[in-house]
Amino acid sequence: MRTGDVPGHGADAPRRRSRTARLLRRTVVVLVVLAVLLGVGVAAGDVALRQRYDRNIERFEDPFVALPEAERPPAVEDPAVPGDARNYLLLGSDSRISAGDASQWEYGAQRTDAILLVHVPADRHAVYVVSLPRDTWVAVPGHGDAKINAAFSYGGPALMVQTVEQLTGLRVDHLGVVDFEGFVAMTDALGGVEVTVPETTRDMRAEFPAGTYTMDGEQALDYVRQRYGLDGGDFDRVRRQQNWIRAVLGEALSRDTLTSPSTLDAFLLATTRSVALDEGFGSGELRELAVELRGLRRDDLTFLTVPTDGTARSADGQSIVVLDEAGADGLWAAMRAGTVDEWLATGDADVLGDRVD
Repeated sequence: MRTGDVPGHGADAPRRRSRTARLLRRTVVVLVVLAVLLGVGVAAGDVALRQRYDRNIERFEDPFVALPEAERPPAVEDPAVPGDARNYLLLGSDSRISAGDASQWEYGAQRTDAILLVHVPADRHAVYVVSLPRDTWVAVPGHGDAKINAAFSYGGPALMVQTVEQLTGLRVDHLGVVDFEGFVAMTDALGGVEVTVPETTRDMRAEFPAGTYTMDGEQALDYVRQRYGLDGGDFDRVRRQQNWIRAVLGEALSRDTLTSPSTLDAFLLATTRSVALDEGFGSGELRELAVELRGLRRDDLTFLTVPTDGTARSADGQSIVVLDEAGADGLWAAMRAGTVDEWLATGDADVLGDRVD
């Protein structure tokens, strides 16, 4: 079924888009940064074109200068592979700079609804994208236990990085902040993306009979918004968001896109307009990583959610997500040791599968 045939898609889409901001922020974060990494590599041979994309990327104050070096985890070095593993913390926000620039951050004014840790092993053979639910109950340095997204509200980007490093024991190399405004354009620049709905689902806004669709950006909004009728509720909705990211990345990395100058240019313009990176993440490093990942394909990307023990209530009555501490510690240890594939094989991981309800 083509994009125009998706049920439940009507003229009130712009109004619906404004109500889906928080949900969409979760979806775009890793897509944008990885697309930039790969896209800059594709364009590396054309200096003028590369500079055009580089200029679109906004920069914000480096949050790492505020962190005491002695208190940070060390970089992970694999003696069998030249170079280090890399970890990128990606946050979703209404505005790239107002929410990402420490000079514009205000106490209590912003929280991030999307928190993803992207791990690139030293051998660059894969990318692992770990979702940290925003309500995950963790220790926030200097503030006691709280939902993990409160760290951004309490102390901005620097405290968010410090909280994640303390939780995982992993050194965060760079931080990206993404807004959602350009995501519809990104999806449409690709001519839509293919998404399969295995069973008919519906809510008050949209219905998707079972089938495979080529969804444009607006239609995909309805798909990721659905929660009612899904057995896992919000957790299933997160999987749908990951499924959409995977579909867009797969299309962006396809031969049809990479060999079409007009499609690739439209996609890269849309992505670079939607991302802000810390000042330390320079264009040279972006291009170097892009070249290292030039052979990456959809099957080399693994999407998973940190192991949890479901939901509960905190002592003060907040609805929270409880970490499976043993499972999470196993994941962090595997990322530090460069053995994520082995850890995934144990069956303890909540990995995005081929079927997404």
